[in-house]
Amino acid sequence: MILVFGVPLIGNIFFSTLMFGVLVVFLCWAYTNRKLEAPVSTPGTVINTPSQVSSEEIITVAKEIKRIKPKKKSCGGKKGCCKTKKTCKTAQGSIESIKIFYATQTGNAKAFAQSLSISAEKRIIKNELVDLSKYDPEDNLNEEANDTSLCIFVVSTYTDGSPPESTSWFFKWLEEASNDFRVQKAMLKGMKYAVFGLGNSVYGENFNKVGKKLDNWLHLLQAVRVIALGVADENADTSINGGIVEDFEAWQTRLWEKVAKWKGKSGCGCGGEGKGHKEEEDEGVGVESSCDSSGGDSLNEESESDSGEEGSGGVMDLEELGSMMKQMKNGAKEDTGKDGAPKEMITPLLRESLTKQGYRLIGSHSGVKLCRWTKSMLRGRGGCYKHTFYGIESHRCMETTPSLACANKCVFCWRHHSNPVGTEWKWKMDDPETIVSGALENHYKMINQFKGVPGIMKERLDEGMKVKHCALSLVGEPIMYPEINQLVRLLHSKEISSFLVTNAQFPKEIRQMDPVTQLYVSVDASTKDSLKKIDRPLFKDFWERFIDSLKALSEKGQRTVYRLTLVKAWNVEEIENYAQLVALGNPDFIEVKGVTYCGTSKASSLTMENVPWHEEVVSFVQKLVDHLPSYEIASEHEHSNCVLIAHEKFKIKGRWNTWIDYDRFHELMQRYNESNGKETFSAKDYMAPTPEWAVIGSNERGFDPEETRWYRKNRKDISGC
Repeated sequence: MILVFGVPLIGNIFFSTLMFGVLVVFLCWAYTNRKLEAPVSTPGTVINTPSQVSSEEIITVAKEIKRIKPKKKSCGGKKGCCKTKKTCKTAQGSIESIKIFYATQTGNAKAFAQSLSISAEKRIIKNELVDLSKYDPEDNLNEEANDTSLCIFVVSTYTDGSPPESTSWFFKWLEEASNDFRVQKAMLKGMKYAVFGLGNSVYGENFNKVGKKLDNWLHLLQAVRVIALGVADENADTSINGGIVEDFEAWQTRLWEKVAKWKGKSGCGCGGEGKGHKEEEDEGVGVESSCDSSGGDSLNEESESDSGEEGSGGVMDLEELGSMMKQMKNGAKEDTGKDGAPKEMITPLLRESLTKQGYRLIGSHSGVKLCRWTKSMLRGRGGCYKHTFYGIESHRCMETTPSLACANKCVFCWRHHSNPVGTEWKWKMDDPETIVSGALENHYKMINQFKGVPGIMKERLDEGMKVKHCALSLVGEPIMYPEINQLVRLLHSKEISSFLVTNAQFPKEIRQMDPVTQLYVSVDASTKDSLKKIDRPLFKDFWERFIDSLKALSEKGQRTVYRLTLVKAWNVEEIENYAQLVALGNPDFIEVKGVTYCGTSKASSLTMENVPWHEEVVSFVQKLVDHLPSYEIASEHEHSNCVLIAHEKFKIKGRWNTWIDYDRFHELMQRYNESNGKETFSAKDYMAPTPEWAVIGSNERGFDPEETRWYRKNRKDISGC
């Protein structure tokens, strides 16, 4: 027996544990420091690394990976078969009839459309030919989203990648609809469509540009592709099938195969509308349902619209640009310049986003856009609430802003925060003359595009070429622009009235503001907590600025307005607090409007549940007026879900005078300017009688009887839409 200091080692628990630990440590050390054999290669052999693979090989492999997709079994029309991805765009129903739309410049698209019509008749499918130059999408496109029809578009690309001249309105309207946050993104849900484009590859990047864009726009509005985009190439040398006719015949063959599957079937369009409906499977190529993220073709055909410029330039909110901040920093350094001069407000990325939304940008920080009510009144279908409340002519109103930047991030912002934010002017500044002339020029160009559009009234179009009103409320905070007074003077010198909206965060600027036709402040909440929650202001002292702005408004001599936007479950229970705010600013008018739902956004948690019905808005207004001893309900515009409260001083001998005498206003402004501001005037000096149809309680409920109320086939009122 071995003894150490009289203690036996064998059988000793402490010693055994120690030795086991030493063994474990040794084994770990040996494994960590083991030698690895280098790969054996013969002399002269080069081992490829990713950096040594050619770009062509990478692209080829990428395409193969994209092409080989997991096989998905046919569902046979079973319940729930379309439950795939969150972005799945399913189509219910069958194909019993076909509408063939064509946009042609030289007649080719029309000829191919007629060929499709003949083929449809041979297959005993009811069909209709539609010339897009005579088709009004605003009235009719929604009706195409039904359960039993297919829309086929045969379109040619004309000069510089543009559509045929006679059809430009259709494509402009669809582009704006697909990018406008005010338009429901599911507007065309249920529509089944196919697009065939005609072009010539010698025009490079403009090759079949119209067809590609059309296919993408329809997809963005949740229409479902029955077959992938077809492209015909007039250049026989580069045409896949040897020529434009051959390209068409090849695409048409696949089209009718698709239609045959849908014809007479019912249920969901995801590869199984009924018994015997089964996807073809190519050897080695995965087949997926039409419920894939492309919303399109179920036979592994890749749409042209998913690549190229359409894929790189989606509408993007500034709040979604976190992953691109490094790139933007580099761009900002370039904009600042070596001399440290202020950078431009509109970055290239922002310019691209706003342009897609239909803005015409002016200089480096201003914009103009055509209001939907301007379009409505050009057709004789009624004006906006300002027409009802104040007598403006909506088709002669220009909506613009000299500052795309704002100091708030309101939850109901209908621009979804696609504009910059800031608390002070820190950008390069354009002069007022440039902004006003640029706004008018771009506005007239947009009006001029309505020439020849179905339903446009010629006399209204002619009147629209002479702007009479300017709504400085497009987006952002106009009063932030340092030269706002000079800009307003320029408008008035052209006899253009001014409606300026501010978010009540710039009290100093409100006090320094020259007279405008009507000055608004947005009063979106009545307590500090709810204002922070709804407007999400950037200023730390936002509440103090808000209160001071209301006080500043009470010091103005001309017409002033509170604008209240009601958001259910957010600010409709604060009536007494609102009454206290009214006493602070003592406005001439209070506009109360239900919030407009503009679709989903990462910037807002609002849903349709937050949108009050018009009756709910009226009920709120009635309760609010009970707390305002000097105010009454004067008017309503049901179509805008808006109600007007007016101060009793505008009720003369029992008759409301909420309308504006615009000629009188310009006379008063001229005297004011000639006297250097000494000859002032008040809101009552340029008021005008309100017509009976515009007064609260009238049968018209704010709709001008001289206009035509327009309904879709389902009797839904779309006046102004």
